[in-house]
Amino acid sequence: MKLFQQLLVAPAALGLLATGANAAELNINGVSEYAAADQVTSVTQFSDVYPTDWAYQALSNLVETYGCVAGYPNGTFRGNRAMTRYEAAALLNACLDSVTGMTDELKRLIREFETELAIIKGRVDGLEARVGELEATQFSTTTKLKGYSAWVMGGMEGFDGGEGENFTFQYDFRLTLDTSFTGEDSLTARLRAGNFEGPFIDGLTFVETAAGTGNTLVVDRLFYTFPVGDNLTVTTGPIVRTDDAGMYAGYATYYPSDLLLDFFTYGGAWATNNLAGAGAGVGAVYSFGDSGFSFSGNYVAWDGSSIGIGRDETGSTSSWQLFYDGELLNGNFLAQVGFAYAQNVGLTIGTNKAAAAAGDNRVGYSVAAAWKPEDSGMIPSISGGWSMSDPDDSDDEIHGWYVGFEWDDVFVEGNSFGFATGQAPKVDNDYNKMYEVFYKFVVTDNITITPTYFAIDEYSGTLSSDYVHGGFLKTTFTF
Repeated sequence: MKLFQQLLVAPAALGLLATGANAAELNINGVSEYAAADQVTSVTQFSDVYPTDWAYQALSNLVETYGCVAGYPNGTFRGNRAMTRYEAAALLNACLDSVTGMTDELKRLIREFETELAIIKGRVDGLEARVGELEATQFSTTTKLKGYSAWVMGGMEGFDGGEGENFTFQYDFRLTLDTSFTGEDSLTARLRAGNFEGPFIDGLTFVETAAGTGNTLVVDRLFYTFPVGDNLTVTTGPIVRTDDAGMYAGYATYYPSDLLLDFFTYGGAWATNNLAGAGAGVGAVYSFGDSGFSFSGNYVAWDGSSIGIGRDETGSTSSWQLFYDGELLNGNFLAQVGFAYAQNVGLTIGTNKAAAAAGDNRVGYSVAAAWKPEDSGMIPSISGGWSMSDPDDSDDEIHGWYVGFEWDDVFVEGNSFGFATGQAPKVDNDYNKMYEVFYKFVVTDNITITPTYFAIDEYSGTLSSDYVHGGFLKTTFTF
């Protein structure tokens, strides 16, 4: 046995002697065969060690990282052989010696870079203090802020008896804060401002992007949505509308909701989804498992804050809906059937506002369906619906219908083209037609530009014209 190898074994052997072991038990000669082998530098040097062995990685780390494993002179490791205490002592001593050497090197490096380490520690301590301050004063980590702004430039002609025309540039701006306290609920607060007042909008109460707040930022939504069990979701708040999330099971339409004419957005359900205004309300949506069916009901007192909730004079609406979302003919299919009772509220979508003035009570019915192919191509999405409203103080029923088409990825991926036509709510056999055509350009993930043209034949609203038409360029920013 070489001198350094004897020294390697000696500390372990002396430790065993200190415990009272005799020479026969120690059998130093039994260690010599193991200790006589040179240390290996790679586990591949062992002829009987294979990558499939369960301890291969552990052995590799000891050899290549610490260099404290030796084999037998014949190049074997004998991993399945029982290890004697002497061999264990020799192996342990060699590894401890290696670790000690590394520790000494680390201590030397620490002393050499003591100044730099102190500077880094000071900076880390400063960052920890700043992070702690931010955590103590930060906005809720569960709140998400979403921004939206639409700039509309365009004009129309045909109002004021067919002689009027004008050109305007107006905006709509919204900030929505969604906060979750449990991960499944949502507190929604929305701030909104806009300057959609004046002749461009006068009488067009069915314009989707048309916030008129006099450039003043106001709270126009404030409601809370939370689950009750696995299938029921409840929404309630002091400022909520029938079309808000959690109030309605869904809308059977694939036609874009961010264009001009509100009638085509809610055309299939205008009679059961009155948009007279937001107010105190409550709604619930129940999902029937994985069947695709869901049922919803809601009540909104849009002037309840000033008159009171549930009074005879209160302007309110109560809507009920059965909704389906599933697959059909290699595409996605939506369908809905709705019923509503509106109290002290007139039509807010469509052209014939005189047909149901404020103060009327009415019952409404609607059906709507939509289909969209799984892949973009020559076949568009198709959306359509019909609604009927029956005021209880009039014999005149009010009807309306629409159909809309949209093609995705037209010319450029992400861009879309579409058009819609329909009959705005009218009394019995009164005639009118509405048209809209658009092409949406996707500039970036957050900016879109949508030129749109619309026309209304036999307009019977406050504009008092047989024919109104116009075009606009809408730029939408989301952030």
